[in-house]
Amino acid sequence: MATEILMPALSPTMEEGTLAKWLVKEGDEVASGDLLAEIETDKATMEFEAVDEGIIGKILVAEGTEGVKVNTAIAVLIEEGESADVIAASAPAAPAAAEAEATPEVVEATAPTAAPAAPAPQAADGTRIFASPLARRIAADKGLDLTQITGSGPKGRIVKADVENATAAPTAAPAAAAPAAAPAAPAAPAGPSADMVAAMYQDREYEEISLDGMRKTIAARLSEAKQTIPHFYLRRDIKLDALLAFRSQLNKQLEARSVKLSVNDFIIKAVANALQAVPEANAVWAGDRVLQMKASDVAVAVAIEGGLFTPVLQDADQKSLSSLSVQMKDLASRARERKLAPTEYQGGSFAISNLGMFGIDNFDAIVNPPHAGILAVGAGVKKPVVGENGELTTATVMSVTMSVDHRVIDGAVGANLLKAIVDNLENPLTMLA
Repeated sequence: MATEILMPALSPTMEEGTLAKWLVKEGDEVASGDLLAEIETDKATMEFEAVDEGIIGKILVAEGTEGVKVNTAIAVLIEEGESADVIAASAPAAPAAAEAEATPEVVEATAPTAAPAAPAPQAADGTRIFASPLARRIAADKGLDLTQITGSGPKGRIVKADVENATAAPTAAPAAAAPAAAPAAPAAPAGPSADMVAAMYQDREYEEISLDGMRKTIAARLSEAKQTIPHFYLRRDIKLDALLAFRSQLNKQLEARSVKLSVNDFIIKAVANALQAVPEANAVWAGDRVLQMKASDVAVAVAIEGGLFTPVLQDADQKSLSSLSVQMKDLASRARERKLAPTEYQGGSFAISNLGMFGIDNFDAIVNPPHAGILAVGAGVKKPVVGENGELTTATVMSVTMSVDHRVIDGAVGANLLKAIVDNLENPLTMLA
């Protein structure tokens, strides 16, 4: 039976992607798990695996095509003796537009012209159930509830074999009608349109730069964050002299291992340990609840051309400074090459954004949902300070601002978390205990 291979979706926000390279050609036999193509996302180039076995009967989208919408047919998978001509003739052409994200999903087709796909089934808690169209059709014919079937495909996807081996469950009584929804709130005023802005500058010379997928995603996510997250801000100055001396000592000892600790490595460790010391702050916002995390998974902003990544160092509280340093350098290097897997830059409960290396004294960062907070780190600068005995002296002082989601963290909890971070950095030996 001929099967359409659809443009996949690797992230919940992905709408379109670039088909960077085909790794197969028409006539090639493929099995589940074989690599089919490279999909260029707004963050990385990802390899796309086959879900089912068969023969590549027809390639519908050429290499290098940009702006391919998710769920657009990009190829046809056939069985021995079948022809892909009929189904390929009815497949829509992929549009050419800007780059975006993508991820693997193969959908089985059963007819040359099909009705629009039904919405993806969902579990009672709203979680999406991933199933191929063929599996959905068989489930409907057999009276099966897809939410009660465990998928054996990649990432738990329900495939043909799963529904064929399942038995129908008793039909549930119809649910009571839901109350009428409240009228939608009026939309927030939109900014001036592109035409309006262009008209303002019609007598000025400028270059128009189209937004790529990464910039579109950043714009959407940050706009959403500032509109929906009730931010508040906590600020502290941190004396770094003890840390700088300790870092110099450790780096001499680590020379033989080609490891060089940065101040940022200490900040990561300080935040990770602080999240353990103030566990109620180690949490994320989940819509109608708060998820309090056990491990300290810390995201760190990395600037790349055209945007940024926030790779996540999992279990950072359990790792040594040297281990964190090596891992962070690797993640940052692959981030700049757009070679990170989604699992490496998704998740975490707290983030760090360090602009001190660019000479910025202090700034306020935007919380990256679902994180509960982000630490904005400025430069370490020599400043006059009052010593412990009231004398005037100098110290290297670093200014930090912690932006907090007030839905998750209250003022006192946030103050305790920031105090723990400051204590760790001003007494670096304690981070080795």
